[in-house]
Amino acid sequence: MRLLYRLYERRLRRQIRRQSVPGHVGIILDGNRRHARKLGVVDPRKAYDLGAGKLDDVLAWCTELEIPAVTLWVCSIDNLRRPQVEVAAILAAVEAKIGALAQDPTIHRHRIRVKAAGRLDLLPSSTAAVIRRAEEITAGHDALTLTIAIAYGGREEIADAVRNLIRDRARRGAGIDAIVEAITPSAIDEHLYTAGLPELDLIIRTSGEIRLSGFLLWQSAHSEFYFSDVNWPEFRKVDFLRAVRAFQQRSRRFGH
Repeated sequence: MRLLYRLYERRLRRQIRRQSVPGHVGIILDGNRRHARKLGVVDPRKAYDLGAGKLDDVLAWCTELEIPAVTLWVCSIDNLRRPQVEVAAILAAVEAKIGALAQDPTIHRHRIRVKAAGRLDLLPSSTAAVIRRAEEITAGHDALTLTIAIAYGGREEIADAVRNLIRDRARRGAGIDAIVEAITPSAIDEHLYTAGLPELDLIIRTSGEIRLSGFLLWQSAHSEFYFSDVNWPEFRKVDFLRAVRAFQQRSRRFGH
């Protein structure tokens, strides 16, 4: 079985290398709890640690394919409303993993930059500090940008972008009419959490759920979607390669 898996993986890689890869991949990490239940794991922290461990694999796959940006939705604003014991487990797993990434020689060897997207003010100070530290340590890296969407909501991001755009114009002394005229799609782009990143080409969601749930609502206007039945901690390289191949096989006309 392992031999067949390797042969299939090699075939997928050959097919993918004949065409352009996505410039930016977004992944909705779904299915941590379902995977834990299947294994009989009842400790919430252990359940989310299983999912956090998959991050290293994703970075390796993106590095191998030379994908320049990947955004992972690890925790939504709605997730923060779950029972406190579960929220604490999610954030503890995030802190441990992001803290380890910042010190990982592989991150620095492959010049991976870590960024955050979301309302970090909603997070405990310890979690926000670990994320900010990782951002500072990797700020000079430029080969692959890993964006961690945490305390993130798509509607909230758009509201924040418009709010910051208005504030920016007001600070420059613009009047109300000028501010209203300044609210354009390109201006909003500049104030999104993902400003400066490549266009979002591909969104992957694991666990069989077929919806975005608010993930990168603005950025996904022209994205391709790929839904995998596999729970996030079980997501394999062949699953990722299938998603990239599916993206390459689609005809993207952007309305033309």
